[in-house]
Amino acid sequence: MDQMKLFGFIGAGNMGYPLMKAAVEVFGREEVVYTDASEQRRQFVTEETKISAAENNISVVKQCKILVLAVKPQFFSAVMEEIKPYVTNEQVIISIAAGITIDTIKNGLGSLARIVRAMPNTPAMVNQGMSGICYSKDAFSKEERDIVDKFFSSFGKYEVFDEQLMNAVVCANGSSPAYVYMFIEALADSVVNYGIPRDKAYILAAQTVLGSAAMVLEEYGFRNAIMKATDACYEKAALMSNHKA
Repeated sequence: MDQMKLFGFIGAGNMGYPLMKAAVEVFGREEVVYTDASEQRRQFVTEETKISAAENNISVVKQCKILVLAVKPQFFSAVMEEIKPYVTNEQVIISIAAGITIDTIKNGLGSLARIVRAMPNTPAMVNQGMSGICYSKDAFSKEERDIVDKFFSSFGKYEVFDEQLMNAVVCANGSSPAYVYMFIEALADSVVNYGIPRDKAYILAAQTVLGSAAMVLEEYGFRNAIMKATDACYEKAALMSNHKA
């Protein structure tokens, strides 16, 4: 019988791996088990973390108290069908799949499954993530909530929301880093044209954005463009939520 771990990760891709890495740093390597569908990815993660991949998804479920489903939305339904017989109401399920609702997860894993639906973002890769999370209407112990708090704080900051607001959360934190990357790229390009070396241009632009994070940008046209992009993002998130996995 494998030793029980605190965290189990199904999926260690671009989003799952930074979260797993943060969990390892905060809770310890001995408290984490994982697997990933890609053999190449498993080799990379094992090399980086010194944690051997579990044999399969079911093995991960059987070994952990808190199960993190870091699976792309298009594969979510198949994974739930596979692991459903092994999930218990003693476990806490954290899902980071965009657009997959708590009801959809309960339909897939059973009504007694206790869910934390989360929307982290890519700055989690450098421990500067921002996550929106919501709890299912089930009982969670103080210890469980403390672990969830410690987990989401390990790679950045988080706020708790009602689930009806999660599509809006996606707009604020899930998609917006792409806007910021584009802004930094454009700003850097503009000064490279005047002779500033590109590496220094990126430092100038990135630090300026970082220093402006607490300020409001109100340049003519910028606000309207962001609001339109946010509306489009919200509509897409709502469409994904209405699609049953």
